[in-house]
Amino acid sequence: MDALLPVEIARKAEDVGAQKAQMDALRLFVLAVLAGAFIGLGAMFATTVMAGTDDTLPFGLSRLIAGVAFSTGLILIVAGGAELFTGNTLMVMALAARKISAGKMLRAWAIVYVGNFIGAVGTSVLVFLSGQYLSGDGSVAIAALSIGTGKVALPFDQAFFLGILCNVLVCLAVWLSLGARSTADKVLAVLFPISAFVAAGFEHSVANMYLIPLALLISVSAEPIVMQAPAGQLEVLTWAAFLWSLIPVTLGNVVGGSVLVGGVYWFVYLRHEGKQPAP
Repeated sequence: MDALLPVEIARKAEDVGAQKAQMDALRLFVLAVLAGAFIGLGAMFATTVMAGTDDTLPFGLSRLIAGVAFSTGLILIVAGGAELFTGNTLMVMALAARKISAGKMLRAWAIVYVGNFIGAVGTSVLVFLSGQYLSGDGSVAIAALSIGTGKVALPFDQAFFLGILCNVLVCLAVWLSLGARSTADKVLAVLFPISAFVAAGFEHSVANMYLIPLALLISVSAEPIVMQAPAGQLEVLTWAAFLWSLIPVTLGNVVGGSVLVGGVYWFVYLRHEGKQPAP
């Protein structure tokens, strides 16, 4: 029952990536919608626990609590089964081993990205329609607006590098979960890397597919709480700004997961597998 050794995790990640590339499109899409929804639920949890903490808790402590709450999303994915774009950047290991083609990998990425988008945005709509954002006398709405506007206001280069750092931690969480033998192991493997990226303020493309649309929906509502937002904050929240903000974060996520985690581990453990040693 010991956890897998790193080289065994690398082989498993390679095999899992090959299996994902062969999955039929409908199944892959539905699992991706689920993953987007799960990340949205984790983000909803994190936004709720952060609400109203500005004047009561130190910054780092409130971010740590939010990170633990957000971990719910990836726990649901790795334990319950779903397809997350950021974690699927590890499929480059199967590509490097020539078990899949670049076309099949990109096909899987595209299907999962679209599915994640629909699941996350759809969850933001459901949360908005439920009125959950009005909890805490509107403090949840204020927190959601602050988070959303902060994300769309990031410069392109900063969002890119924050995206790299984020997916290094996300893919390390997925990596550790691949070596786990039990559900409890998977939960612990996910908890600390995910809490770290949220606490540090890194950028996750799928989480942003929930957080920014929710802020957008709140900003156009007729609720009096919206009037409490700082002057000029709501002007930056537009659907065009949201879609543009996804570009650098997504690119950063791809680099962080595929190059700095998947690529490095393949180079360390698998690059000589299947090759005959020189005489």
